[in-house]
Amino acid sequence: MKRFRVLLALALILGLGASGSAIAAPKLNLGAASNNGGMIVFAGVDRGIFAKHGIDAKVVVRNTGAQLTKSLKAGQIDFAPAAFTNLPAALERGIKVRGVVGYVGGSYSKPTTDGMVGIAVRPGRGITSIGSLKGKKVGATFGSTGDLYLRTVLNRNGITKANYRRINVRPPSLVSLFDSGGVDAMVAWEPYLTRMVDKVKGAKLVVRGGDYVCFCAGMHAVPGIVYRDKKVTQAFVNGMAESAAWVRDPKNQAAVVKIGVRYVRGVSPALFNRTLKYWTYDPRLGPNTFKAFKFSVKQLIAQKKMKRPYDPAKYFDLTFINRTMKEHPEWFKDLK
Repeated sequence: MKRFRVLLALALILGLGASGSAIAAPKLNLGAASNNGGMIVFAGVDRGIFAKHGIDAKVVVRNTGAQLTKSLKAGQIDFAPAAFTNLPAALERGIKVRGVVGYVGGSYSKPTTDGMVGIAVRPGRGITSIGSLKGKKVGATFGSTGDLYLRTVLNRNGITKANYRRINVRPPSLVSLFDSGGVDAMVAWEPYLTRMVDKVKGAKLVVRGGDYVCFCAGMHAVPGIVYRDKKVTQAFVNGMAESAAWVRDPKNQAAVVKIGVRYVRGVSPALFNRTLKYWTYDPRLGPNTFKAFKFSVKQLIAQKKMKRPYDPAKYFDLTFINRTMKEHPEWFKDLK
């Protein structure tokens, strides 16, 4: 009987130890947009990179930044991406979030990254240059970085808002509206940009990139998530950085495409493969990131969407990514 009690006690101890280790990994729902830009998150989950860093991560895909923010506020997402385009206005209105790591773009190296966005024009509309967009009907997703790109490109070429008609188009409808002829031109990001040019015979790009804006976004969360357990946030940032390094490695491109087409609906492996090169996956944040943020603030003030400048230091917390860069330089050795 005594021996039985000893064995039973030992079994209970071993059982408790096993159950304790089984519940150790914190769960995080990670938001991502349904385009090539979400590859760091997609790959980090699918390749088990977040799991390697002790995070039980799940991808939550949404079509727009507004939907991602809504899901973040509702607690359906723990960390969500946010472009710098309209974020400052939301911050001025009182949204409480802190950005901790880059999601897409190369704002660490320079304050502009826009090779993944451009303006496609339909044939037979007399558009041969940026200047000839004057008086035309141009589609854009209002409030997006593509919209900021359009405004900036046209403004710098002497075309004011009053000189063309801007049509609001939701991301899922970008290609279909361009195909149907509902607009003369469309500003879009990849893979939609290349897809619409492929689909409409005679269509062409009147401009791609050009260092007009920063098509950049960072991952942020409410302070309660960021600072609830700093070790978990650090592990998340480490996972983002290692995942980005894996995505950038040319030898992994076939695997990247295979993962990407599972998350970005309606995009063929061939199209995803062709358009991947236009995206920049650099999780670093720094002084140039702040410059890009301030540029968006300036534009928002000019559009009367903001009243005054907003200090980016109130939004970005570089503590976590700076530590990652210091402790794991191998994940950034291919970057400038």
